[in-house]
Amino acid sequence: MAKYKLLIVDLDGTLVNRSGDISEKDRHAVANATAAGVKVALSTGRIVRACRRIIDLLSLDGYHIFYDGALVSDPHQNKEVYTKPIDKEVVRRAVEFSRRNDTYLELYSSENFFAERENWSDTIHRRFFKVEPTFVDFSGIWERERIIKAELVVHNEEEAAKAESFRREFDGSLRFSIARAPAYPGIDFVNIIDPDVSKGEALKALVSFIGIPMSRVIAIGDGLNDISLLQVAGTAVAMGNAFPEVKEVADHITLDVEESGVAAVVERFVL
Repeated sequence: MAKYKLLIVDLDGTLVNRSGDISEKDRHAVANATAAGVKVALSTGRIVRACRRIIDLLSLDGYHIFYDGALVSDPHQNKEVYTKPIDKEVVRRAVEFSRRNDTYLELYSSENFFAERENWSDTIHRRFFKVEPTFVDFSGIWERERIIKAELVVHNEEEAAKAESFRREFDGSLRFSIARAPAYPGIDFVNIIDPDVSKGEALKALVSFIGIPMSRVIAIGDGLNDISLLQVAGTAVAMGNAFPEVKEVADHITLDVEESGVAAVVERFVL
């Protein structure tokens, strides 16, 4: 019998490489894990729609963690296990602050990505994440939509200064984490969620729901937003390309994403 019942894997920088692809070796490893009876779940800061292609490519069913832990759901069944949206009043304040400071703000519901205007970052969403923005007036959006995540995208000093100003304004009211896609190494995706949300808390909700002891969960990640996930999982593995802080909390370190580090973990620990 397999030691692990659940393999939970981050996407960008862990399973998805610098070309925006999943290596053939990693695809085969995931297939072999599921064939051995191990559940495989994704854990990502991405919107659900940006994961559907990967979920289908890997023939995954069941529940996954989205929005850095703010949503745990089964996209095929449209069933939610856990969700923690941003407080409506905080969304209102965020919209007003971003307008006053000319800060480009993205808002996300369970399925949609909203923006008030075109921005250079929309090209990345379309090309890399395969998600088309919905352009709307943010006035009153906190009443019309359940906003689960906000995001700032930073690639220069001016945007970094605006993001830092936003963080200072909402310190304590929101949780901030930086994610990076290997295909865009010079860009920070600043994920903004409810302060009680983390991938680790979402994993606790997931294993409780499906009835798997945490000792039989193995998790793989590379980003700062993966630290809570690795701290909670029974066995924690950091990618070779992970941030130093991520490696510090890991039980093991695998190969770089370009060297199919996920496959190395599956072969060594799962099968």
